Amino acid sequence: MFERTIQLIGQEAFDRMQQVRVILFGVGGVGGWCAETLVRTGIQHLTIVDFDTINETNINRQIVATGNNIGLSKVVQMRERLLAINPSADIVAIDQRYCAETASNFHLSTFNYIIDAIDSVDDKVLLIHHACESGATLFASMGAGRKTDTEQIRISEFWKVEGCPLARALRTKMKKTGLMPAHKFQCVWSPELSAESGTIAPIVGLFGMKLANLVINDIIHS
Repeated sequence: MFERTIQLIGQEAFDRMQQVRVILFGVGGVGGWCAETLVRTGIQHLTIVDFDTINETNINRQIVATGNNIGLSKVVQMRERLLAINPSADIVAIDQRYCAETASNFHLSTFNYIIDAIDSVDDKVLLIHHACESGATLFASMGAGRKTDTEQIRISEFWKVEGCPLARALRTKMKKTGLMPAHKFQCVWSPELSAESGTIAPIVGLFGMKLANLVINDIIHS
């Protein structure tokens, strides 16, 4: 199954990939593509977290959404999809929101990598704050809405993100609440803002794949 991956990155790096523990918050537009990319590349231990159900409006961009699973749990459906790709993978699905009331349920320090692909500003600020204190490596997605140009998607340190309304809202919330990240972390983002609202598959797909690739390259070069 992973012959082509091993040919490219080598057995030693692949073995490390099989051993690390990754937790991904949000398996919607960005997170779903991220999860699938991780598992297809060789991540063996993946925990996925999301409290939402699949809606018909998700079909245009979310890899887990089809006409046959509307109304079902995103994480449960995503876990089934990932196990269909690699039946031996250790996929844990948690149907829960990460927020002040549930944060203590997640033992973030037990993971090597934390991936933030959630939309709620309050929840995102809290997750970033706790992730930066956990000892795990954090990678986060900024806003993927109102964009159509994949060429403008970038990777930068959080405080160097410019022109992204979500990043701006996060910084405002962080300064207001005092929940500042303890250290720098890398983000996937784009400065593009369309005049119209909405989200499409090429953008969220590439956001998710770039998030996954941050994890993969960090493992390869560690």
